[in-house]
Amino acid sequence: MDLRKVRYFVAAARHLHFGRAAAELHIAQPVLSRQIRALESELKAQLFRRDKRSTELTEAGRRLLTEAEPLLAAAEALRRRVAEAGRGADRFVVAFMPGLIVTAAVRRLRQRHPELDVAVVRTSWNDQAEVLRDGRADVSFVRLPVDRRGLAVRPLTTEPRVVVLPAGHRMAGKESVLIADLAAERLLQDPDAVPEWRDVASGPAEPVPAAAVEEKLENVAAGRGIVVLPLSTATYYTRPDVVWCRIADIPDNRVALAWMSERRDPLLTEFASLADDEGAF
Repeated sequence: MDLRKVRYFVAAARHLHFGRAAAELHIAQPVLSRQIRALESELKAQLFRRDKRSTELTEAGRRLLTEAEPLLAAAEALRRRVAEAGRGADRFVVAFMPGLIVTAAVRRLRQRHPELDVAVVRTSWNDQAEVLRDGRADVSFVRLPVDRRGLAVRPLTTEPRVVVLPAGHRMAGKESVLIADLAAERLLQDPDAVPEWRDVASGPAEPVPAAAVEEKLENVAAGRGIVVLPLSTATYYTRPDVVWCRIADIPDNRVALAWMSERRDPLLTEFASLADDEGAF
């Protein structure tokens, strides 16, 4: 399958508008249309239904879109690894979420393989799995839940979740609260990340797309609302104008190590064993 045509298809499927997709791809719209027709011919399936008013995916198109995005990510990951090998680089990249201290496992791997360049990269809630799919990282310390498609996931540990409040908040100073106590508060993050709050909420949610922890805490300190974080993240980013207290009646955050399941690199299983031994705090 021609990956270029697949990329063109994904752009058209995302936009459901050939003109906007062509502009994103920096090609002429007739070129895009020809490439889509060629792909449909190769696959022997119609991918789009188009008329003068709308463009929509067929069932075959929806299936291809589901499969195409991980396929393209895997191809990009392979390209990165081959390019590094071509430069003579022997590199192993460990990704981690804020609050997780992975130094011990990384140090042990470096000691075992002094010739290996072991690097680290910080992730966020939005890209903790994508760094594996696009090849930026070999393993990733993730906070569950995560999209597990194509991943091997090894549970490591759990930790409490806390609510972060402005220092002058009415609940500041409490040792713990219940999730129902937060129902009227404004949540400054994706409600899907805190489904327990979403289930009881009477207050508005104000998601901050792709916001880093530091941005979330700035918004909390300014009195815009609250965020719910794992304990290690809240303690790592201690500051005088925000406080935190444990939420007593929601499940702990689960920490795991993930990597692409189709890879057979012995370093992956070796590092997973080190992570089990050393922990992530």
